[in-house]
Order: sequence, then structure tokens, then C-alpha cells
Amino acid sequence: MKAWLLTGLLLASPALAQENPLLPSETWEDLRQTVVGLDEEPPLNSAILDLEAPMRANDAAIVPIRLTQPTDAPPIDGLTLVIDENPAPVAAEYEFGPALMPLDFEVRVRVDAYSDVRAIGDLADGGKVMSGRFVKASGGCSAPAGKDMAAVEQSMGQMRWKSTMQDGRSIGTLMIRHPMFSGLQRDQVTLLNIPANFIDRLQVRQGDELLFSMQAGISVSEDPVFRFAYDPNGQPITVHAEDLDGHVWDQTFGAKG
Repeated sequence: MKAWLLTGLLLASPALAQENPLLPSETWEDLRQTVVGLDEEPPLNSAILDLEAPMRANDAAIVPIRLTQPTDAPPIDGLTLVIDENPAPVAAEYEFGPALMPLDFEVRVRVDAYSDVRAIGDLADGGKVMSGRFVKASGGCSAPAGKDMAAVEQSMGQMRWKSTMQDGRSIGTLMIRHPMFSGLQRDQVTLLNIPANFIDRLQVRQGDELLFSMQAGISVSEDPVFRFAYDPNGQPITVHAEDLDGHVWDQTFGAKG
């Protein structure tokens, strides 16, 4: 629990230094069409979407990413998070409900090599917008897991939820225990590769209304934490999570946590 609290403090800290704009990327030129399916480069426009990330990560396996919008920005229905130089560059695809607008959403990711980290947002009118930062980090996708296998089995799927008020909006924090094995890590006892197993589908609702959903790859960090601003409707928070091994977890929390 203490580690989760420390994570919350990390994500809730003031904006990180932003002297690290996207750099020219030959990798992205290939990914843009073949992996992300974009024929044209989306415009960079911080008046619609911004991405905050550290210039140099303290831990390549736990890199905080914050996605924000100004209060008057048009809503974003969905978003693709891409880490150019990761073995599986598409870190996650999100769908956002109206209660999360304007967007203020945080997640932690793994970064495997010095890389641009970019978010491509889907606007309601069918347009696209992009934001990103260049992050200096390496080895995040193969970094050893933080717990032994017995501890993993015992705690996998445990969840915590809390909701507080900040600057006039509700701030929800969802924490899920899961090793999010990337398939590139080794068991520290047997030295054998650990098969990939991560939460690849997640859905969070308040009552019947969608807050957000996520379809993830190998790049979301161990014990994922999601922190986001939202407009509450007074209904319970329900979480549905699935991982590659077929585990399914459902949990309901009171609206106030």
C-alpha cells in the first residue's frame, strides 16, 4: 500500500520539465502509416492536447505520462499512445467518456530506448491532433519485475480506488496489482524468460456511463495506476479488467472511494 501511495504522489506532482519536444524520428515515419494507419502527420496543437513527460526518466520501467487539455478545448473521443522505439510501439489505445472532458489523465509506461513518446487524439469531427515529448530512458521493457512469482500470484487483480477534489474537479485514482509481464523479462530465480501476460483490456464506468476504456500492449507499467479528472454523477465506480492469461476481474467501488 505504501508503494501505491508513493506512486500517487509521483503522478500528482507539479508539471514536469517540458524542455523536451518531439525530435525527428525515422522510426515514426515508418510507424505512422504501417502501424498507426495515418496517411498524414497529425498537427501538433497544445491548445487542444498536451503531453507531459520527464526529459530523463528516473526509472525506465515507471515513466509518468500526463495528457491534458485546456478548459475550452474540443473533446477527445479516443487516443493512441505510441512509444516510437519500444518493441511494440503502440503502448495503449483509449476511449474516453464525456465525464473526462477536458482531459487530465495520467498513466505510467515503460520506455525501452531513448524515444519520442506521442499521443494521437481523435476529435469528435473526425480530425486528429498530436502531442509528445522526447524521453531519455532505456531498458524499461526488460527491467526485472518488482516482486517474486509467489507474491505476484497472491496479489494479482487486487484493486484500490479513491476520489478527491482538486481545483473544483473530482480526481479519481485507480490502482491495480498486476505484474504486466512484457515477455522480455527473466525470472530472477530460474533465469528463464517470463511469458508475456498483461492487462490488455480495461473498462472503468460510473453507473452506466463510460469513464474510460483501455486496450493495452506490453508498455504499461507493472501495477498500473490511472489518475484522472472527471465529472461525478454520484453512481458507483465499476472496473472490468482482463489479462492475456484469461483472468477476469470485476470490482465495484462507492463513488467516493
